[in-house]
Amino acid sequence: MQSKYRFEKWKEFYPPNIAMLRNILVSEGYLVYQWSDTPKAYYGPHKHPEEQTHWVVSGILELNIAGFGSVVLEAGDRDFMPADTYHTAEVLGDQEVLYLVGEKRR
Repeated sequence: MQSKYRFEKWKEFYPPNIAMLRNILVSEGYLVYQWSDTPKAYYGPHKHPEEQTHWVVSGILELNIAGFGSVVLEAGDRDFMPADTYHTAEVLGDQEVLYLVGEKRR
Protein backbone atom coordinates (compact mmCIF):
# COMPACT_ATOMS: atom_id res chain seq x y z
CA MET A 1 0.00 0.00 0.00
CA GLN A 2 1.45 3.36 -1.00
CA SER A 3 1.40 6.16 1.57
CA LYS A 4 -0.83 9.16 0.91
CA TYR A 5 1.50 11.30 2.97
CA ARG A 6 2.09 14.77 1.53
CA PHE A 7 3.58 18.10 2.52
CA GLU A 8 3.38 21.75 1.49
CA LYS A 9 6.20 24.30 1.55
CA TRP A 10 5.49 27.82 2.86
CA LYS A 11 5.03 30.15 -0.12
CA GLU A 12 4.17 33.40 1.62
CA PHE A 13 6.56 36.37 1.86
CA TYR A 14 5.74 36.86 5.56
CA PRO A 15 6.64 34.51 8.45
CA PRO A 16 3.97 32.14 9.78
CA ASN A 17 1.70 33.50 12.51
CA ILE A 18 0.83 30.85 15.10
CA ALA A 19 -2.66 32.25 15.81
CA MET A 20 -3.51 32.30 12.10
CA LEU A 21 -2.24 28.74 11.61
CA ARG A 22 -4.23 27.52 14.62
CA ASN A 23 -7.41 29.14 13.27
CA ILE A 24 -6.93 27.46 9.90
CA LEU A 25 -6.44 24.04 11.51
CA VAL A 26 -9.52 24.44 13.71
CA SER A 27 -11.59 25.50 10.69
CA GLU A 28 -10.44 22.31 8.94
CA GLY A 29 -11.77 20.21 11.82
CA TYR A 30 -8.54 19.44 13.66
CA LEU A 31 -8.04 19.24 17.41
CA VAL A 32 -4.94 21.44 17.79
CA TYR A 33 -2.13 21.53 20.28
CA GLN A 34 1.20 23.29 20.39
CA TRP A 35 4.40 21.26 20.67
CA SER A 36 8.09 22.08 20.90
CA ASP A 37 11.25 20.01 20.90
CA THR A 38 14.80 20.88 21.88
CA PRO A 39 17.71 20.78 19.42
CA LYS A 40 18.71 17.24 18.42
CA ALA A 41 15.49 15.72 19.85
CA TYR A 42 14.70 12.41 18.15
CA TYR A 43 11.63 10.18 18.09
CA GLY A 44 12.22 6.64 16.84
CA PRO A 45 9.83 4.74 14.58
CA HIS A 46 6.23 5.15 15.73
CA LYS A 47 2.72 5.79 14.44
CA HIS A 48 -0.45 7.52 15.62
CA PRO A 49 -3.97 6.05 15.43
CA GLU A 50 -5.38 9.32 14.06
CA GLU A 51 -4.71 11.42 10.97
CA GLN A 52 -2.32 14.25 11.83
CA THR A 53 -0.90 17.42 10.37
CA HIS A 54 2.26 19.15 11.62
CA TRP A 55 2.66 22.86 10.91
CA VAL A 56 6.10 24.25 11.77
CA VAL A 57 6.17 27.75 13.25
CA SER A 58 9.95 27.95 13.81
CA GLY A 59 12.97 25.68 13.65
CA ILE A 60 13.62 22.68 11.41
CA LEU A 61 12.03 19.23 11.72
CA GLU A 62 13.05 16.22 9.65
CA LEU A 63 10.54 13.40 9.24
CA ASN A 64 11.27 10.03 7.69
CA ILE A 65 8.01 8.55 6.46
CA ALA A 66 7.65 4.82 5.76
CA GLY A 67 6.87 4.32 2.07
CA PHE A 68 7.61 7.95 1.25
CA GLY A 69 11.08 9.00 2.40
CA SER A 70 12.63 11.95 4.20
CA VAL A 71 11.04 15.41 4.42
CA VAL A 72 12.52 18.54 6.01
CA LEU A 73 9.92 20.99 7.32
CA GLU A 74 10.93 24.58 8.09
CA ALA A 75 8.97 27.60 9.31
CA GLY A 76 5.56 27.64 7.61
CA ASP A 77 5.86 24.17 6.09
CA ARG A 78 3.06 21.69 6.77
CA ASP A 79 2.51 18.00 6.30
CA PHE A 80 -0.51 15.71 6.14
CA MET A 81 0.05 12.28 7.70
CA PRO A 82 -2.52 9.49 7.36
CA ALA A 83 -3.42 7.49 10.47
CA ASP A 84 -1.13 4.55 11.30
CA THR A 85 1.79 5.86 9.20
CA TYR A 86 5.14 4.81 10.65
CA HIS A 87 7.62 7.67 10.87
CA THR A 88 10.56 9.12 12.78
CA ALA A 89 11.15 12.76 13.69
CA GLU A 90 14.34 14.67 14.44
CA VAL A 91 15.06 18.32 15.19
CA LEU A 92 17.82 19.63 12.93
CA GLY A 93 20.19 22.45 13.82
CA ASP A 94 20.71 24.29 17.09
CA GLN A 95 17.26 25.90 17.35
CA GLU A 96 14.24 24.54 19.18
CA VAL A 97 11.42 23.59 16.83
CA LEU A 98 7.92 24.92 17.55
CA TYR A 99 4.96 23.45 15.72
CA LEU A 100 1.25 22.88 15.84
CA VAL A 101 -0.10 19.36 15.72
CA GLY A 102 -3.59 18.87 14.38
CA GLU A 103 -5.38 15.56 15.04
CA LYS A 104 -8.50 14.24 13.39
CA ARG A 105 -10.35 11.70 15.48
CA ARG A 106 -11.70 8.56 13.84
